[in-house]
Amino acid sequence: MKRDLDLVRAILIWIEGRPEGHNVNWRIAIDGFTDEQISYHVHLMGQAGLLVTTSMTSLDPRSPSAVAISMTWAGHEFLSAARDDTLWAKAKTKVIGPAGSAVFTVLLDWLKAEAKTYLGLGP
Repeated sequence: MKRDLDLVRAILIWIEGRPEGHNVNWRIAIDGFTDEQISYHVHLMGQAGLLVTTSMTSLDPRSPSAVAISMTWAGHEFLSAARDDTLWAKAKTKVIGPAGSAVFTVLLDWLKAEAKTYLGLGP
C-alpha cells in the first residue's frame, strides 16, 4: 500500500476536530478510504511521531494496523503547516507531485517556508 499524504492530512484534521482531544471511539472514518487504508496510515503516522498509537497488527490482517490515541506536538505542527487548502494544493503540485510521494521532511520544510512567506516572515 502506498503512503497517501492526503490521507495523512485528513486523519490529522479528523482527530483535531474531536471535542475530546483524542480518539475515543477507536474508529476514524474518512470518505473515500477503507478502514484498512486508514489503519495502515495511522500505523505509519505513529512511526513518524505524528500520532500516539496502539498497534492492532496481528497475523490475520494483510497490513500493519494501529488505532490513534491522540495527536502529538509534531502532528499539530504538521497540521498547522498543511491546514490551508490553497497551500496544500500548491504543495501537491510543487513538492508531492513531481516526486510521486515527497520525502516527508522535505514536504514539511517546504510547507514551513511557504507559511513564513505567506505571513511576510521570510524571503
